[in-house]
Amino acid sequence: MKKWKKILLIVVIGIVVILAGGFAYVQTQTYPPTDAAQQTAQKAENSSDWLYFPSEDQTKPIVIFYPGALVEPESYSPWAESLAQSGYPVYVLKMPLDLAVLAPNRAEDVLNEQPDRSYVIGGHSLGGVMASRFANENTDHLKGVFFLASYPDEKGSLADKKVPVLSLTAENDEVLNQAAYEESKQELPANTEYQEIAGGNHAGFGAYGPQKGDGKATITDQNQQVSVRLLTWLNEDIQ
Repeated sequence: MKKWKKILLIVVIGIVVILAGGFAYVQTQTYPPTDAAQQTAQKAENSSDWLYFPSEDQTKPIVIFYPGALVEPESYSPWAESLAQSGYPVYVLKMPLDLAVLAPNRAEDVLNEQPDRSYVIGGHSLGGVMASRFANENTDHLKGVFFLASYPDEKGSLADKKVPVLSLTAENDEVLNQAAYEESKQELPANTEYQEIAGGNHAGFGAYGPQKGDGKATITDQNQQVSVRLLTWLNEDIQ
């Protein structure tokens, strides 16, 4: 074998090893759902791109949700099912390697499937950043945006968008970058509604157990609070 072919073969093998190692490492860092959340997820319509919690109500907008980084989508099933039972169909998107940054426009597939429905979009942590970027560029039929322990960056600025926005945070969240969160408020419209869950933490916006670097929650019903607050906002602010 010629020398250059040997070098090329070594390089290719090295890349494969690095990619395989990286994939394996990401898998070990992923947060799986609790058993209860997994059981709830089994009630959803499961496809390769999302978990869909349907509703018979055809008058309310659909809700599209971007999970947080390395959090499996099933983790958001408890409050997603609750919204669907209240008339708001929910799509919890699945992401490559559980990273929304790798498929920032996945919501477009949902809109293509339901072209005549209005929609509300939101996300948790990094997922909220990606959701806001999508909302920034897809305003047709957009009825609202919500952030769970998250915020928009400049690419996802909603400052000039005339839609309701909910920013929901938690008192004991030690994962959210507070300085960046405060600075990001300039990218939100003046009528943004800010709410904080007393005693809650970052991981409590899903059901996947403790998260590295997070504060300790002093409440046990954070998922229920998320459900109630989202539903109240949807019923009162989304037209």
